[in-house]
Amino acid sequence: MARVAPFIIFLLLTFCQGQFGAASAYWFYFAKTLVAVWLIWEMRPFVSEMRWAMSWEAVFIGVGVFVLWVGLDPVYPKFLKSGMLWNPRAQFGENSALAWIMIITRILGSTLVVPPLEEVFYRSFLYRYIAKPDFLSLPLNRFFPLPFFITAAVFGFSHFQWLAGILCGLAYQWLVLRKNRLGDAMTAHAITNFLLGVWVAWQGAWQFW
Repeated sequence: MARVAPFIIFLLLTFCQGQFGAASAYWFYFAKTLVAVWLIWEMRPFVSEMRWAMSWEAVFIGVGVFVLWVGLDPVYPKFLKSGMLWNPRAQFGENSALAWIMIITRILGSTLVVPPLEEVFYRSFLYRYIAKPDFLSLPLNRFFPLPFFITAAVFGFSHFQWLAGILCGLAYQWLVLRKNRLGDAMTAHAITNFLLGVWVAWQGAWQFW
């Protein structure tokens, strides 16, 4: 429950974005980020592997996935997004304070909140649970071919940029297997999302959000 329930709550709040008018896409993101901070705080005593870790591999993978995510974008078909593009400048004004609050919230949320929730669910829980329901009895560095590819596929197809998402999932899972800990994948995920967020705000590449 400690590894699954927070992720499900986060998904439900994500589904609510835009369901109550255009502005709700932004306010629900703001609210779910605050809720997720609380969820992560509550998870800490129960999910021992949810600890940040730094390594050169994490930095390399984090930057590399960002380059792949942006570089592959023009060359394959994406899943269609429902509703309007997530663009706070169009919603609240080009340089309005509210637009910048939403942009900064999204960058911080995707950098500091999304990686722990997603890495715990996908790389710690789902990967090992597919291999064995008693997943806590398995070490993080045990390689299982079928769970390795299934988890990456599930992670990838949960994103509009599905191909980049699959490659991303493979890379992050490899990090967990190599380092026998979750923290490096969390760091790599955070680096990728931070660079992507800066890229979106700088280039106006709102399709990535």
